Amino acid sequence: MTTTSRSPLAGTVYETTLRGVRCVRLSVLTDETTSPERQREAGDIAAAALGIDFGEGDQLREAIDLDVSASKVSPFDRPQLGGWLAKPDEFDALVWWRFDRAIRSMADMHELAKWAREHRKLLVFAEGVGGGRIEFDFRNPLAPTGELMMMLFAFAAQVEAQSISDRVTGAMAAIRKMPLRWSGGGMPPYGYMPAPMPEEYGGVGWTLIPDPDAVRIIERIVRLLLDGLSASAIAVQLNADNVPSPRDHWSLMKNRKTGGRIGGRQSITRERFRWTGSAIRRMLLNPTLLGWKMHRGVPVRDAQGNPVMMTESPIMTREEYDRVGAILNKPRSASPVRAARVDTDALLLTVIHCASCGERMYLDKRRTHATAAPKYVCNSRTRGVQCAAPAYIRGDWTDDYVTAEFLRLVGTIQTTQVVEIPGYDPEPELLATLAEFEEHQKQQGRQKSKHAAAKWQERADALDARIADLETREKREPQRIVTRTGRTFADEWAEKNTAGRRAMLIEAGVRLDVRRGTRGGWRKLDTRRVDFSMTGELDPAAESLAVAAGDHEAYKRGHKPPAPGSSARLVESCQERVTVAA
Repeated sequence: MTTTSRSPLAGTVYETTLRGVRCVRLSVLTDETTSPERQREAGDIAAAALGIDFGEGDQLREAIDLDVSASKVSPFDRPQLGGWLAKPDEFDALVWWRFDRAIRSMADMHELAKWAREHRKLLVFAEGVGGGRIEFDFRNPLAPTGELMMMLFAFAAQVEAQSISDRVTGAMAAIRKMPLRWSGGGMPPYGYMPAPMPEEYGGVGWTLIPDPDAVRIIERIVRLLLDGLSASAIAVQLNADNVPSPRDHWSLMKNRKTGGRIGGRQSITRERFRWTGSAIRRMLLNPTLLGWKMHRGVPVRDAQGNPVMMTESPIMTREEYDRVGAILNKPRSASPVRAARVDTDALLLTVIHCASCGERMYLDKRRTHATAAPKYVCNSRTRGVQCAAPAYIRGDWTDDYVTAEFLRLVGTIQTTQVVEIPGYDPEPELLATLAEFEEHQKQQGRQKSKHAAAKWQERADALDARIADLETREKREPQRIVTRTGRTFADEWAEKNTAGRRAMLIEAGVRLDVRRGTRGGWRKLDTRRVDFSMTGELDPAAESLAVAAGDHEAYKRGHKPPAPGSSARLVESCQERVTVAA
């Protein structure tokens, strides 16, 4: 049982057993010399000597802040310690292993001392200067010595932190210039993971290699982008499939909890971070996909102006990177038609339109009675369009009609496999390097020292050399090789689900326009109400097939073949003509 006694100083209470909070902090999780276990052990020894109890089980009082920098995050903003500091009535003492586990800033120390004096707390450091224990007792408001000593120690800690920062900054600057060398600290660019440097490259330090799991996600994103989906639509799919975001992916690799603070504000946290369209754009436009080292948004370059590589196995080639960039930078008005949702069972979504207003029709599953079938309806009002004659039509009849027409026209045509050999255009990199050079030129003459001026000139010369090199490179056009698969569109249609069949219709440029029908007990589709058209790449092949079929039928009936130069129409509504060679 805890007993208390009062000192001669009014209002000051000393407890025989103090309620303590054991505080543990790490800047880097892989630092074995300052491991949580070592910090706990030192705290327990100091607590036993001072009669401090940390509790146990569900009542354990402990603040564990891992991967938190004392130089950047004050004690009041740390996830767990900040929570304890917000409820001072639940403890009497805070115990750290060493001074640098608590603070590395005089400003933070001042705030912590002010808080301890206000709430009359005992601050303990298990190993102080020379290895001995240090106690700062703020329970006596008339003893200012503790606060003075804390400020002196805080000054020393801040000087040490600055020295460490300078050494790390210098080391990082040197490592940035080393080809294939990764600093080994922090989260690598998405798509890569750290690995020991191979012996053939010296075997010292770390490099980056492709992360198979992340690369598969990047390949999936690029495929969807090439299929016409926007970055935002791709983000929706990834979130629906619970694909970890880049930050969560790294947390899972390091066996940490996913999610965290948003925007640097502790009050807003998420259990998981979500994919967003802007995040996908930033990732795909980042030159790290080319294997380039980046620093503050610009490439790290060698003396010849060439980008310094951080890996020997880049995720993308220059041609692939430029192709993706061209799609992302294309104005939205020039983008392909927005793809249909993947979570709907409406076969004709984006295919079927109201003939009166030209707007899309949507599948309405509401039923007036038990046997009623879903209908495609004109829903122009929700988009602010006034339709003069809004149409609706039975869904299953329309699906069957479009399926039959599509397979009649292209069902026997063989599908093809397209292999694209990317070309090379030096212009995108040339323009980017020119922009980098122009930005660098704005700093000309601002250097006050000869060394700074020499460094400025060194980078200017490197950029100039790179620009000159890019100007000598020739553009190489891409190649598109088309080979037959031996399978027909009917074969593919039979194996696809609704979403796959809808994608086939959209890719073929199929469109169905529906006019308002007449009243009556119709038992099948009135084909006079619909206009089927196809304007994609399959249209010429389908028309040639129809012409050939017509020629064969005419030959069987005894008609002569068409004369050279004559033309034929696929259907009455088709506007294109094909020439039939004799």
